[in-house]
Amino acid sequence: MAVLDEIRNKIARRQYEFSKHAVDQSIVREISVVEFEEAIANRSEMIEDYPDDKYGPSCLILGFTNTGRAIHIQCSHANRPVIKIITIYEPDSDLWIDLKIRTTD
Repeated sequence: MAVLDEIRNKIARRQYEFSKHAVDQSIVREISVVEFEEAIANRSEMIEDYPDDKYGPSCLILGFTNTGRAIHIQCSHANRPVIKIITIYEPDSDLWIDLKIRTTD
């Protein structure tokens, strides 16, 4: 099973937790838990992979809410018992090409 499929499955089963940073960012950026779950379930794709991340393998996922709001979610890989949501934000179009590729500026 692909990494993203495993992440989707764990999130659908609510086997995840938010880091303090992710909680803070979701409040500041007004991203609800429902929107987070929708973004993972709807047209999500892994746009960056960090296999050597400091605290364990993680990745950046682009997903969309039911209303079409784009959300970036950095989370741990599914090899953990519980997915750790590291950060969550709405991507800035000045910093991302097609919401998927970082600009080099």
